[in-house]
Amino acid sequence: MRKLLLLNVLLTGLLLGLILSVGLFSCSTSLPGGEPVSARDRDSLSHPELERLQSSFREVASIAAPSVVRIDVEEVRTQAPSRGNDTPWFDFFFGEPDQEDNGGDRRFRTQGLGSGVVVRRVDDIYYVLTNDHVVGNADAITITTDDGEEYSGEIVGKDARKDLALLSFVTSDDIPVALLGDSDSLRVGDWVLAIGSPFGFQSTVTAGIVSAVNRRGGPDGNISDFIQTDAAINRGNSGGALVNLRGEVIGINTWITSQTGGSMGLGFSIPVNNVKRSVDDFIETGSVRYGWLGVSIRSASPEVAESLNLPGRRGALVHHIFLDSPADRGGLLPGDFITEINGVRVQDYDHLVLKVGELPVGRIANFEVIRYGEQVSLSVRIAERESERQIAELNRRLWPGFSVFPITDQVRSDVGFDRDVRGVLVSTVESRTPAALSGLRVGDVVTEINGEATPRMLDFYRELHRAAGDITLTILRDGNLIEAGITR
Repeated sequence: MRKLLLLNVLLTGLLLGLILSVGLFSCSTSLPGGEPVSARDRDSLSHPELERLQSSFREVASIAAPSVVRIDVEEVRTQAPSRGNDTPWFDFFFGEPDQEDNGGDRRFRTQGLGSGVVVRRVDDIYYVLTNDHVVGNADAITITTDDGEEYSGEIVGKDARKDLALLSFVTSDDIPVALLGDSDSLRVGDWVLAIGSPFGFQSTVTAGIVSAVNRRGGPDGNISDFIQTDAAINRGNSGGALVNLRGEVIGINTWITSQTGGSMGLGFSIPVNNVKRSVDDFIETGSVRYGWLGVSIRSASPEVAESLNLPGRRGALVHHIFLDSPADRGGLLPGDFITEINGVRVQDYDHLVLKVGELPVGRIANFEVIRYGEQVSLSVRIAERESERQIAELNRRLWPGFSVFPITDQVRSDVGFDRDVRGVLVSTVESRTPAALSGLRVGDVVTEINGEATPRMLDFYRELHRAAGDITLTILRDGNLIEAGITR
């Protein structure tokens, strides 16, 4: 490892030396002694590899930049009048009121800035892909192309789950449409260019590499697996293009991690393969169609993996199923550990959410799960995902409606359980479910199901499935054994 580190340092130093030498000689026409540099001398100082890289950047920028646009949005917000007449702080931050309505409310116009990528043309209609957070609740949208022409934009559709929006504008002008690449082919270390309008400086191009792929955990619950890059991305770059050295868009720049508000080399882009189908859905229906399985899932902790006799932690654990959902009809059960979908290995909870959302509605998907320590194959017909509000209304159909955790030595120490306590700890109880209605509480210990002991999570799920219908739980609460009945 030490030798490898030393080699990396030497190679980095050599590359920097080459770059600095090119920079120094390109800024001077004289040798150190003051003698003029001849044409032959300049030829001897050239570095063909670096010059080819420079030419590549130039060519990529000329191909991709014309399809990246600036997006200016204007939103009208209403502020109720204060109880007093003196509100100088409000006018300072928001400007003078635009007008007053009959109720006396004051209206203010706010501006936003972002970027977008022209991804399709149908006759004289151009479609621009950007971020949902760029568009917001815009009342007016202005799209400015690379040549400075301005067009009025309309919202075709928005999707908060992937932070995507599709806009359109109409013109008979010939505007380049972006080439969409294959983001699955990206590798860490690949050169990329970020193109957008940071701080309003349109058609800005920055260069960097792919720092990582499959990053998860974006802002506001974004379900994408992001491309991380050190190409400079700042405010106004959102919705712009991340481009490979073939001039193909392989990502939509979306967010940064920063302690200052400016670029710190931690930028994130939505892989273009995650958005291609979304463009079709926006144009056809105005919204994105997501696949729905009908499960509540989590990643498995080391303690849970051991208690369920799992071979590893790559996958996602089913805590609950929605009764009469695709999962329920397809044979998935609470306690199943999903490891593959259509031959693709599931990495974790976030990865499963993304892969299920991408599954075609109405089609059969093949799942590999671990159940009682054994592999099981299942086929499930995927349904269309409803809105978050509609899914929340289905909570009463969650089964079993509570989740459990093994009683480890750490749990015994934290909670104060005696050494002879055997069972599984109730870690969550979902509201409006049969479990909640039965009076089950977080902190209860389930010791038996229908009279059968449940010392481990594996035993708990085996007895839960064996019971099939109504179950009677024997639980330990405050040192007392009580029973609770749950109806499926």
